[in-house]
Amino acid sequence: MMQLFNSKLCAVCKGRKLLCGRPTCPILERFRVVRGVEKRINKREIFGSSPPAIFVGEFGYPKVRIGPLVPPIEGNTSYLDSPLKWENASIRDVLRYRSLLVMGETKANVDVKRSGRILSEIQELAMSIRPVDSEILLKRKPILKVLPSEFAPPIGPKAELLDFELTENPRIPRKTDYVVSDELKAEQAIMKLYNSGFDEYYIIRLLSAGLLGIQKKLVPTRWSITAVQDIIGKRLRREVLRYELINEFELYFYEFLGNRYVVLLMPESYAFELLEVWLKGSLFGGEEPQVIHDFEDWRGIKGYANQTAGAYYAARLSILEHLRKRRRQAKILVFREVTPKYYAPVGVWQIRLGTKKAMNNIIGKFQTLQEALNEVGKLLEHPLEYYLKRSEILKVRAKQRTLDDFLRL
Repeated sequence: MMQLFNSKLCAVCKGRKLLCGRPTCPILERFRVVRGVEKRINKREIFGSSPPAIFVGEFGYPKVRIGPLVPPIEGNTSYLDSPLKWENASIRDVLRYRSLLVMGETKANVDVKRSGRILSEIQELAMSIRPVDSEILLKRKPILKVLPSEFAPPIGPKAELLDFELTENPRIPRKTDYVVSDELKAEQAIMKLYNSGFDEYYIIRLLSAGLLGIQKKLVPTRWSITAVQDIIGKRLRREVLRYELINEFELYFYEFLGNRYVVLLMPESYAFELLEVWLKGSLFGGEEPQVIHDFEDWRGIKGYANQTAGAYYAARLSILEHLRKRRRQAKILVFREVTPKYYAPVGVWQIRLGTKKAMNNIIGKFQTLQEALNEVGKLLEHPLEYYLKRSEILKVRAKQRTLDDFLRL
Protein backbone atom coordinates (compact mmCIF):
# COMPACT_ATOMS: atom_id res chain seq x y z
CA MET A 1 0.00 0.00 0.00
CA MET A 2 1.15 3.50 -0.80
CA GLN A 3 1.81 5.74 2.19
CA LEU A 4 -0.47 8.71 2.70
CA PHE A 5 2.60 10.97 2.57
CA ASN A 6 6.04 10.16 1.15
CA SER A 7 8.58 12.51 2.78
CA LYS A 8 11.13 12.17 -0.06
CA LEU A 9 8.59 12.70 -2.83
CA CYS A 10 6.89 15.54 -0.96
CA ALA A 11 10.23 17.30 -0.42
CA VAL A 12 10.92 17.28 -4.17
CA CYS A 13 7.37 18.19 -5.17
CA LYS A 14 6.58 20.86 -2.54
CA GLY A 15 2.96 20.61 -3.61
CA ARG A 16 3.62 22.25 -7.00
CA LYS A 17 4.23 19.34 -9.36
CA LEU A 18 1.66 16.91 -7.88
CA LEU A 19 4.09 14.01 -8.31
CA CYS A 20 1.84 11.76 -6.21
CA GLY A 21 -0.80 11.88 -8.95
CA ARG A 22 -3.47 13.57 -6.84
CA PRO A 23 -5.32 16.61 -8.24
CA THR A 24 -4.32 18.74 -5.26
CA CYS A 25 -1.74 18.52 -2.48
CA PRO A 26 -3.42 17.31 0.74
CA ILE A 27 -0.72 18.93 2.89
CA LEU A 28 -1.10 22.37 1.31
CA GLU A 29 -4.88 21.98 1.36
CA ARG A 30 -4.79 21.38 5.09
CA PHE A 31 -2.51 24.40 5.59
CA ARG A 32 -5.01 26.56 3.70
CA VAL A 33 -7.77 25.32 5.99
CA VAL A 34 -5.68 26.04 9.10
CA ARG A 35 -4.88 29.54 7.89
CA GLY A 36 -8.56 30.21 7.30
CA VAL A 37 -9.68 29.31 10.84
CA GLU A 38 -6.70 29.90 13.14
CA LYS A 39 -7.65 33.48 14.07
CA ARG A 40 -11.13 32.36 15.13
CA ILE A 41 -9.95 29.53 17.35
CA ASN A 42 -6.79 31.05 18.82
CA LYS A 43 -8.25 31.36 22.34
CA ARG A 44 -9.08 29.29 25.41
CA GLU A 45 -12.74 30.28 25.66
CA ILE A 46 -14.93 29.32 22.72
CA PHE A 47 -18.54 30.43 22.49
CA GLY A 48 -20.81 29.43 19.63
CA SER A 49 -23.70 27.30 18.43
CA SER A 50 -22.85 23.59 18.48
CA PRO A 51 -24.48 21.95 15.37
CA PRO A 52 -25.01 19.97 17.79
CA ALA A 53 -22.05 17.60 17.71
CA ILE A 54 -19.97 15.44 20.04
CA PHE A 55 -17.07 13.04 19.61
CA VAL A 56 -16.16 9.89 21.55
CA GLY A 57 -12.73 8.38 20.96
CA GLU A 58 -11.83 4.70 21.11
CA PHE A 59 -8.28 4.67 22.46
CA GLY A 60 -7.88 3.69 26.11
CA TYR A 61 -11.25 1.95 26.26
CA PRO A 62 -13.01 1.63 28.75
CA LYS A 63 -11.68 5.09 29.64
CA VAL A 64 -12.19 7.20 26.54
CA ARG A 65 -11.84 10.77 25.40
CA ILE A 66 -15.17 12.53 24.97
CA GLY A 67 -16.15 16.09 24.29
CA PRO A 68 -18.55 18.57 22.72
CA LEU A 69 -17.73 20.17 19.37
CA VAL A 70 -18.31 23.93 19.43
CA PRO A 71 -17.52 26.35 16.57
CA PRO A 72 -16.68 30.04 17.14
CA ILE A 73 -19.87 30.83 15.20
CA GLU A 74 -23.42 31.59 16.32
CA GLY A 75 -26.67 30.82 14.54
CA ASN A 76 -27.58 27.93 12.25
CA THR A 77 -24.41 25.82 12.24
CA SER A 78 -26.13 22.49 11.51
CA TYR A 79 -24.34 22.27 8.13
CA LEU A 80 -21.04 21.74 9.97
CA ASP A 81 -22.07 18.24 11.10
CA SER A 82 -24.72 16.97 8.65
CA PRO A 83 -22.96 14.30 6.53
CA LEU A 84 -26.10 13.09 4.73
CA LYS A 85 -26.73 16.66 3.55
CA TRP A 86 -23.25 17.15 2.11
CA GLU A 87 -24.17 15.91 -1.35
CA ASN A 88 -22.97 19.16 -2.96
CA ALA A 89 -19.94 19.63 -0.70
CA SER A 90 -16.36 19.28 -1.92
CA ILE A 91 -13.53 17.66 0.06
CA ARG A 92 -12.25 21.19 0.75
CA ASP A 93 -15.67 22.13 2.15
CA VAL A 94 -15.66 19.14 4.50
CA LEU A 95 -12.15 19.91 5.73
CA ARG A 96 -13.24 23.48 6.46
CA TYR A 97 -16.45 22.39 8.22
CA ARG A 98 -14.58 20.00 10.50
CA SER A 99 -11.77 22.46 11.20
CA LEU A 100 -14.26 24.96 12.61
CA LEU A 101 -15.51 22.50 15.24
CA VAL A 102 -13.37 22.89 18.35
CA MET A 103 -13.35 19.84 20.61
CA GLY A 104 -12.94 20.24 24.33
CA GLU A 105 -11.88 16.74 25.33
CA THR A 106 -12.05 15.07 28.71
CA LYS A 107 -11.64 11.51 29.94
CA ALA A 108 -14.67 9.49 30.97
CA ASN A 109 -15.47 5.91 31.89
CA VAL A 110 -17.80 4.32 29.34
CA ASP A 111 -20.15 3.44 32.19
CA VAL A 112 -22.28 6.59 32.27
CA LYS A 113 -23.25 5.96 35.91
CA ARG A 114 -19.70 6.89 36.91
CA SER A 115 -19.77 10.25 35.15
CA GLY A 116 -20.66 13.72 36.41
CA ARG A 117 -22.14 17.05 35.37
CA ILE A 118 -20.09 17.61 32.21
CA LEU A 119 -21.23 14.31 30.67
CA SER A 120 -24.81 15.19 31.59
CA GLU A 121 -24.44 18.46 29.67
CA ILE A 122 -22.89 16.61 26.71
CA GLN A 123 -25.83 14.18 26.68
CA GLU A 124 -28.32 17.05 26.64
CA LEU A 125 -26.43 18.54 23.72
CA ALA A 126 -26.51 15.19 21.89
CA MET A 127 -30.30 14.94 22.20
CA SER A 128 -30.98 18.31 20.63
CA ILE A 129 -32.20 18.49 17.03
CA ARG A 130 -31.22 22.15 16.66
CA PRO A 131 -27.95 24.03 17.20
CA VAL A 132 -27.39 24.92 20.85
CA ASP A 133 -25.48 27.95 22.13
CA SER A 134 -22.60 26.51 24.14
CA GLU A 135 -19.40 27.59 25.84
CA ILE A 136 -16.21 25.63 26.42
CA LEU A 137 -13.26 26.59 28.58
CA LEU A 138 -10.00 24.94 27.51
CA LYS A 139 -6.75 24.37 29.38
CA ARG A 140 -4.81 25.82 26.45
CA LYS A 141 -5.47 27.15 22.97
CA PRO A 142 -6.70 24.36 20.68
CA ILE A 143 -4.35 22.71 18.21
CA LEU A 144 -5.40 21.80 14.68
CA LYS A 145 -3.33 18.99 13.18
CA VAL A 146 -2.18 19.65 9.63
CA LEU A 147 -2.07 16.00 8.59
CA PRO A 148 -5.41 14.18 8.60
CA SER A 149 -5.75 10.64 9.87
CA GLU A 150 -5.43 7.95 7.23
CA PHE A 151 -8.71 6.26 8.09
CA ALA A 152 -10.84 8.61 10.19
CA PRO A 153 -12.79 11.62 8.97
CA PRO A 154 -11.05 14.97 9.58
CA ILE A 155 -10.81 15.94 13.23
CA GLY A 156 -10.99 19.61 14.17
CA PRO A 157 -8.85 21.54 16.65
CA LYS A 158 -8.87 20.23 20.20
CA ALA A 159 -7.56 20.83 23.69
CA GLU A 160 -8.24 19.54 27.18
CA LEU A 161 -11.62 20.62 28.51
CA LEU A 162 -11.85 22.47 31.83
CA ASP A 163 -15.55 23.29 31.71
CA PHE A 164 -18.55 23.05 29.39
CA GLU A 165 -21.91 24.72 29.66
CA LEU A 166 -25.06 24.97 27.55
CA THR A 167 -26.17 28.59 27.56
CA GLU A 168 -29.64 27.86 26.20
CA ASN A 169 -32.13 25.03 26.47
CA PRO A 170 -31.64 22.31 23.85
CA ARG A 171 -34.62 21.33 21.67
CA ILE A 172 -35.26 17.67 22.45
CA PRO A 173 -38.07 15.79 20.64
CA ARG A 174 -40.65 13.97 22.77
CA LYS A 175 -39.87 10.75 20.91
CA THR A 176 -36.23 11.01 21.96
CA ASP A 177 -37.21 11.60 25.59
CA TYR A 178 -39.43 8.52 25.46
CA VAL A 179 -36.85 6.26 23.83
CA VAL A 180 -34.00 7.40 26.10
CA SER A 181 -36.00 7.00 29.31
CA ASP A 182 -37.72 3.71 28.37
CA GLU A 183 -36.25 0.27 29.13
CA LEU A 184 -35.43 -0.56 25.51
CA LYS A 185 -32.52 -2.55 24.14
CA ALA A 186 -30.21 -0.46 21.95
CA GLU A 187 -31.38 -2.24 18.77
CA GLN A 188 -35.04 -1.56 19.59
CA ALA A 189 -34.31 2.09 20.36
CA ILE A 190 -32.35 2.54 17.13
CA MET A 191 -35.16 1.08 14.99
CA LYS A 192 -37.86 3.11 16.74
CA LEU A 193 -35.97 6.30 15.98
CA TYR A 194 -35.10 5.25 12.42
CA ASN A 195 -38.67 4.28 11.57
CA SER A 196 -39.84 7.59 13.04
CA GLY A 197 -37.73 9.41 10.45
CA PHE A 198 -34.85 10.66 12.58
CA ASP A 199 -31.59 11.45 10.82
CA GLU A 200 -29.21 8.50 10.95
CA TYR A 201 -26.37 10.59 12.34
CA TYR A 202 -28.64 11.90 15.08
CA ILE A 203 -29.19 8.27 16.16
CA ILE A 204 -25.43 7.66 15.98
CA ARG A 205 -24.88 10.66 18.25
CA LEU A 206 -27.36 9.34 20.82
CA LEU A 207 -25.68 5.92 20.86
CA SER A 208 -22.21 7.48 21.22
CA ALA A 209 -23.37 9.63 24.13
CA GLY A 210 -24.49 6.57 26.10
CA LEU A 211 -28.20 7.36 25.81
CA LEU A 212 -29.51 4.14 24.22
CA GLY A 213 -29.87 0.66 25.65
CA ILE A 214 -30.74 -0.82 29.02
CA GLN A 215 -27.21 -0.73 30.45
CA LYS A 216 -26.17 2.59 28.98
CA LYS A 217 -22.55 3.07 27.98
CA LEU A 218 -20.55 5.53 25.90
CA VAL A 219 -19.74 4.13 22.46
CA PRO A 220 -16.81 5.46 20.38
CA THR A 221 -18.10 7.47 17.42
CA ARG A 222 -16.57 5.24 14.75
CA TRP A 223 -18.03 2.16 16.39
CA SER A 224 -21.42 3.84 16.64
CA ILE A 225 -21.53 4.60 12.92
CA THR A 226 -20.93 0.97 11.97
CA ALA A 227 -23.22 -0.35 14.72
CA VAL A 228 -26.19 1.79 13.70
CA GLN A 229 -25.77 1.06 9.98
CA ASP A 230 -25.37 -2.66 10.68
CA ILE A 231 -28.43 -2.87 12.96
CA ILE A 232 -30.66 -1.02 10.49
CA GLY A 233 -29.24 -3.04 7.59
CA LYS A 234 -30.00 -6.37 9.29
CA ARG A 235 -33.60 -5.33 9.93
CA LEU A 236 -34.08 -4.19 6.35
CA ARG A 237 -32.56 -7.40 5.02
CA ARG A 238 -35.11 -9.49 6.92
CA GLU A 239 -37.87 -7.36 5.41
CA VAL A 240 -36.48 -7.45 1.86
CA LEU A 241 -36.25 -11.26 1.98
CA ARG A 242 -40.07 -11.39 2.01
CA TYR A 243 -40.44 -9.48 -1.27
CA GLU A 244 -40.66 -10.69 -4.88
CA LEU A 245 -37.56 -10.61 -7.08
CA ILE A 246 -36.88 -7.81 -9.55
CA ASN A 247 -37.52 -8.81 -13.18
CA GLU A 248 -34.29 -7.81 -14.93
CA PHE A 249 -30.62 -7.08 -14.33
CA GLU A 250 -30.41 -3.43 -13.28
CA LEU A 251 -27.29 -1.27 -13.42
CA TYR A 252 -26.69 1.96 -11.47
CA PHE A 253 -23.74 4.37 -11.42
CA TYR A 254 -22.51 7.52 -9.65
CA GLU A 255 -19.18 9.22 -9.00
CA PHE A 256 -18.87 11.18 -5.77
CA LEU A 257 -15.81 12.92 -4.26
CA GLY A 258 -13.44 10.85 -6.38
CA ASN A 259 -15.19 7.56 -5.57
CA ARG A 260 -16.79 5.61 -8.42
CA TYR A 261 -19.82 3.44 -7.52
CA VAL A 262 -21.29 0.81 -9.84
CA VAL A 263 -24.22 -1.20 -8.47
CA LEU A 264 -25.57 -4.29 -10.22
CA LEU A 265 -28.91 -5.72 -9.07
CA MET A 266 -29.61 -9.27 -10.21
CA PRO A 267 -33.07 -10.93 -10.38
CA GLU A 268 -32.10 -13.61 -7.87
CA SER A 269 -32.49 -14.29 -4.15
CA TYR A 270 -30.72 -11.87 -1.83
CA ALA A 271 -26.96 -11.74 -1.38
CA PHE A 272 -24.66 -8.74 -1.07
CA GLU A 273 -21.04 -8.19 -2.01
CA LEU A 274 -18.78 -5.14 -2.03
CA LEU A 275 -15.75 -5.25 -4.35
CA GLU A 276 -13.31 -2.39 -3.78
CA VAL A 277 -10.15 -1.15 -5.49
CA TRP A 278 -7.89 1.77 -4.57
CA LEU A 279 -6.49 2.79 -7.96
CA LYS A 280 -2.84 3.71 -8.55
CA GLY A 281 -2.23 7.24 -7.28
CA SER A 282 -5.09 7.14 -4.78
CA LEU A 283 -4.50 7.36 -1.02
CA PHE A 284 -3.84 3.65 -0.48
CA GLY A 285 -3.35 2.52 -4.08
CA GLY A 286 -0.26 0.50 -4.93
CA GLU A 287 1.58 0.01 -8.23
CA GLU A 288 -0.63 -3.02 -8.81
CA PRO A 289 -4.07 -2.30 -7.33
CA GLN A 290 -5.71 -5.22 -5.57
CA VAL A 291 -9.42 -6.06 -5.34
CA ILE A 292 -10.68 -6.50 -1.78
CA HIS A 293 -14.17 -7.72 -0.93
CA ASP A 294 -16.67 -8.86 1.67
CA PHE A 295 -19.80 -10.95 1.11
CA GLU A 296 -23.00 -12.20 2.71
CA ASP A 297 -25.90 -14.41 1.63
CA TRP A 298 -29.44 -14.31 3.04
CA ARG A 299 -28.11 -15.33 6.49
CA GLY A 300 -25.90 -12.23 6.77
CA ILE A 301 -22.15 -11.74 6.96
CA LYS A 302 -20.07 -14.03 9.16
CA GLY A 303 -18.36 -11.84 11.74
CA TYR A 304 -17.09 -8.40 10.71
CA ALA A 305 -16.37 -7.07 7.21
CA ASN A 306 -12.61 -7.28 7.73
CA GLN A 307 -11.48 -6.16 4.28
CA THR A 308 -13.86 -3.33 3.37
CA ALA A 309 -14.75 -2.42 7.00
CA GLY A 310 -17.29 0.37 7.51
CA ALA A 311 -17.72 0.88 3.75
CA TYR A 312 -19.53 -2.46 3.61
CA TYR A 313 -22.30 -1.51 6.06
CA ALA A 314 -22.72 1.98 4.59
CA ALA A 315 -23.14 0.71 1.01
CA ARG A 316 -25.38 -2.18 2.04
CA LEU A 317 -27.77 0.09 3.92
CA SER A 318 -28.26 2.48 1.00
CA ILE A 319 -29.17 -0.33 -1.39
CA LEU A 320 -31.42 -2.14 1.08
CA GLU A 321 -33.32 1.13 1.59
CA HIS A 322 -33.81 1.30 -2.17
CA LEU A 323 -35.15 -2.26 -2.35
CA ARG A 324 -37.37 -1.79 0.69
CA LYS A 325 -38.95 1.29 -0.88
CA ARG A 326 -39.70 -0.72 -4.04
CA ARG A 327 -40.75 -3.79 -2.06
CA ARG A 328 -38.43 -5.94 -4.15
CA GLN A 329 -35.57 -8.39 -3.56
CA ALA A 330 -32.33 -8.81 -5.52
CA LYS A 331 -28.81 -10.12 -5.46
CA ILE A 332 -26.45 -7.13 -5.13
CA LEU A 333 -22.95 -6.52 -6.50
CA VAL A 334 -21.28 -3.21 -5.65
CA PHE A 335 -18.06 -2.12 -7.37
CA ARG A 336 -16.20 0.76 -5.70
CA GLU A 337 -13.19 2.39 -7.31
CA VAL A 338 -11.27 5.02 -5.35
CA THR A 339 -9.51 7.45 -7.68
CA PRO A 340 -6.68 9.94 -7.04
CA LYS A 341 -9.36 12.68 -6.84
CA TYR A 342 -10.14 11.39 -3.33
CA TYR A 343 -7.09 13.19 -1.97
CA ALA A 344 -8.08 13.34 1.72
CA PRO A 345 -10.13 10.84 3.76
CA VAL A 346 -13.49 12.22 4.90
CA GLY A 347 -15.18 9.15 6.42
CA VAL A 348 -17.68 6.45 5.45
CA TRP A 349 -20.54 8.94 5.14
CA GLN A 350 -19.40 9.62 1.57
CA ILE A 351 -19.84 5.90 0.77
CA ARG A 352 -23.33 5.96 2.29
CA LEU A 353 -24.23 9.04 0.28
CA GLY A 354 -22.42 7.98 -2.90
CA THR A 355 -24.23 4.64 -3.14
CA LYS A 356 -27.52 6.31 -2.21
CA LYS A 357 -27.12 8.74 -5.10
CA ALA A 358 -26.11 5.88 -7.39
CA MET A 359 -29.46 4.19 -6.71
CA ASN A 360 -31.17 7.26 -8.17
CA ASN A 361 -29.12 7.06 -11.38
CA ILE A 362 -30.01 3.95 -13.36
CA ILE A 363 -27.80 3.25 -16.38
CA GLY A 364 -29.89 0.49 -17.92
CA LYS A 365 -31.77 -2.80 -17.64
CA PHE A 366 -30.59 -6.05 -19.22
CA GLN A 367 -31.96 -9.50 -19.92
CA THR A 368 -28.72 -11.39 -19.26
CA LEU A 369 -25.87 -11.15 -16.77
CA GLN A 370 -23.31 -11.00 -19.58
CA GLU A 371 -24.96 -7.96 -21.13
CA ALA A 372 -24.96 -6.22 -17.75
CA LEU A 373 -21.31 -7.10 -17.04
CA ASN A 374 -20.27 -5.79 -20.47
CA GLU A 375 -21.70 -2.42 -19.47
CA VAL A 376 -20.10 -2.62 -16.00
CA GLY A 377 -16.70 -3.00 -17.65
CA LYS A 378 -17.20 0.28 -19.53
CA LEU A 379 -17.84 2.17 -16.27
CA LEU A 380 -14.77 0.90 -14.41
CA GLU A 381 -11.10 1.77 -14.86
CA HIS A 382 -9.64 -1.36 -13.26
CA PRO A 383 -10.01 -4.42 -15.56
CA LEU A 384 -13.33 -6.17 -14.93
CA GLU A 385 -11.71 -9.62 -15.01
CA TYR A 386 -9.88 -8.91 -11.73
CA TYR A 387 -13.15 -8.04 -10.01
CA LEU A 388 -14.85 -11.15 -11.37
CA LYS A 389 -12.06 -13.41 -10.12
CA ARG A 390 -12.62 -12.13 -6.57
CA SER A 391 -16.42 -12.09 -6.57
CA GLU A 392 -17.95 -14.67 -4.24
CA ILE A 393 -21.41 -14.11 -5.71
CA LEU A 394 -20.25 -14.89 -9.24
CA LYS A 395 -18.22 -17.92 -8.09
CA VAL A 396 -21.25 -19.38 -6.34
CA ARG A 397 -23.50 -18.55 -9.27
CA ALA A 398 -21.17 -20.32 -11.70
CA LYS A 399 -21.31 -23.49 -9.60
CA GLN A 400 -25.07 -23.55 -9.14
CA ARG A 401 -27.69 -24.48 -11.67
CA THR A 402 -30.90 -22.60 -11.23
CA LEU A 403 -34.40 -24.05 -11.68
CA ASP A 404 -34.59 -22.23 -15.04
CA ASP A 405 -31.52 -24.16 -16.21
CA PHE A 406 -33.29 -27.47 -15.51
CA LEU A 407 -36.50 -26.31 -17.17
CA ARG A 408 -34.59 -25.58 -20.37
CA LEU A 409 -33.42 -29.22 -20.57
